[in-house]
Amino acid sequence: MKDLVNHPPHYTNGEIECIDAMKASMSHIEFSGYLKGNVIKYIWRYRDKGKLAEDLNKALWYANRLKEEVTCHEKKSK
Repeated sequence: MKDLVNHPPHYTNGEIECIDAMKASMSHIEFSGYLKGNVIKYIWRYRDKGKLAEDLNKALWYANRLKEEVTCHEKKSK
């Protein structure tokens, strides 16, 4: 079964997932903003697409990724 939240097949090109390419192309601040924007986007429209649980899970995924990014950056800064 395809995991449309954690590893959507349409977000992978060869061995590289789009999220990893996005991170590589941005600063920490830019990437954190990108993640935050996606959390807001999925919460904003979760009632509108007919996939309530899936979109809320996507919002959680991005929120967890943002938490991971911030925590990792804090550790590197110390």
